[in-house]
Amino acid sequence: MTDLQTRPGAPGATPTRAAARPGLLLALVLGGQFMAVLDVSIVNVAVPTIRTDLHASGAALQLVVAGYTIAYAVLLITGARLGARFGYGRLFQLGLAGFTAASLACGLASGTGWLIGFRLLQGVGAALMVPQVMSMIQRTFTGAARTRALGLYSAVLAGGMALGQVLGGLLVSADLLGTGWRPVFLVNVPLGLALLAAGARLLPRRPGEPTEGFDVPGLVVLALTLGLLVVPLVLGHELGWPVWGWAMLAGSGVTAALFAVVERRIARRGGRPLISGRVLRTPGLLSAAGAIFMIMAAFSGFMFAFALHQQAGLGHSALRAGLLSGPVALGFGLSSLRWQRLPSRLHTVLPVLGTALVAPGYLLLALLLRGGAEIGPGELLLMTGIGLAAGCAYAPLFARALGRVLPADAADASGVMVTVVQLGQLVGVAVLGSVFLGQVRLPAPADASGHALFVTGAVIAAAVALAGVLAARSGRAERAG
Repeated sequence: MTDLQTRPGAPGATPTRAAARPGLLLALVLGGQFMAVLDVSIVNVAVPTIRTDLHASGAALQLVVAGYTIAYAVLLITGARLGARFGYGRLFQLGLAGFTAASLACGLASGTGWLIGFRLLQGVGAALMVPQVMSMIQRTFTGAARTRALGLYSAVLAGGMALGQVLGGLLVSADLLGTGWRPVFLVNVPLGLALLAAGARLLPRRPGEPTEGFDVPGLVVLALTLGLLVVPLVLGHELGWPVWGWAMLAGSGVTAALFAVVERRIARRGGRPLISGRVLRTPGLLSAAGAIFMIMAAFSGFMFAFALHQQAGLGHSALRAGLLSGPVALGFGLSSLRWQRLPSRLHTVLPVLGTALVAPGYLLLALLLRGGAEIGPGELLLMTGIGLAAGCAYAPLFARALGRVLPADAADASGVMVTVVQLGQLVGVAVLGSVFLGQVRLPAPADASGHALFVTGAVIAAAVALAGVLAARSGRAERAG
C-alpha cells in the first residue's frame, strides 16, 4: 500500500509503529472486526443444542442470541468517542481483551443466566473494539490505499456473516470431545490471544484527546435512545410484540429529539458534541449512510429469511443452509474488494447501477423459489450476481461517505457509519424476519415457506430501490459539495 501518508505531528501519526507496517496493522484490526461479525451469526446454529444442554427456555435462548447484539449496537458510538478520548489502539486492545475473556467465559458457562451475562459482556467488548477499526483506517490510509482498506472492511462484514453459520454448523456437528455447543464461543479464544499479542507490537500508542469537551450527557442520551430502539426490534417478534415494546419504540423517538437538543446546547456553549455537525454536513454522507442502511437491512434480512426457508421449509441442515447462502456473501465480498478495477468513469454511478440490478435480482430469486423448488445451479448463479451487484453499490458508498471526512473527525464518522451498518443489520433481521414469519408458521411445507420468501423478497426489492434513490442523492450532494 504505497500511497500511505503519515503527517508528522498530526493526530494519529505514529511513524515507528502503525505507519511503518500499515498492511500488518490492517490485518490486525480487520481480524478483530471479523471476530465481532462472526459472533453475530455463529451462535444461531448452536441454539437447539444449548436448549437441550442447559434446559433453557425460549425467552432465555432469545437473550443468549440477542444479548450480544443489543449491547454491541447500543454502545458503538460510545466506543468510538472513548477511542478518541483514550486512544484508538488502547481501546481496541481493551475491547479485544474483554471480548476474548467473555468468549472463554461463555464457552465454560454452567447455566443459562451466566451465558446471557457473558454474552452481554461480549457485546460490550465488541462495542469498544469495533469503532476503532474504522478510526484507524481513516487515520492511517489515504487515497487509493484507504479505498482498498474500506473494500477489505466490507468483505470482512460479508464474509463473517456467511462464515458464521457454516463454521457454527461444523463445530456443533463435530461435537469435539463431547463439548457440543461450547466451541462456537471457544473458537474466539486462540484468535483473540494471537491478535492481542500482535496488537502489543503494532497498534498506535496515541494518548487520546484532552478531557475537556467529552460529551457525557450526549453519550447517556444516545445510549438510551439506541437501547429503546434496539431491544424491542431484537426481542419483539419472539415475545409477540408486547405493549412495552411499542412504548420503547415510541420512547426512542422522544429521546432522539432530546439528543438533538442536548447536542445543540453543547455546540452553542463551545463544547464538542458527541456527533459533530461538521461530520453530518460532509457532502453526500447522510444520503450515503441512508443507502448503506437499506442495503445492509436487505442483505441481512435476506440471509435470515433464506436460512429459515432452507432449514424449516426445505429441510436442509444448518451446514448446508450456510453453504448455499455463501454465493451471495462471496459475491458481495469479492466486488467490495475489486470494484475499483472497473473503468473509472463508472465509479460515481456504481451505487445506482448496483442497486438497479440488486432489486430485481432479489425479486427474481424469490419468484423462482416461490413454489418450494430446490436451489439449483441457476439460483446459485443468480445469488452470486446479486452479491456482486450489492458489493458494487455498498463499497463505493462507504468510500463516498468517509472520503471527505477530516482525520480529526475520524472517531465521529466511524461511530456513525459503524452504527448505521449495525442498525441496518438489526432492522433487516427484525423487520424482514417478521415479514417472513408473519406469512408462515414454521416448520412448514416447502411451498408455503417459498411463498413467505416471495413476499419477503418483494419487500427487500423495495428497500433496495429506496437505497438506489438515496445513492443518487448522495452522488449529487458530493458533486455539489
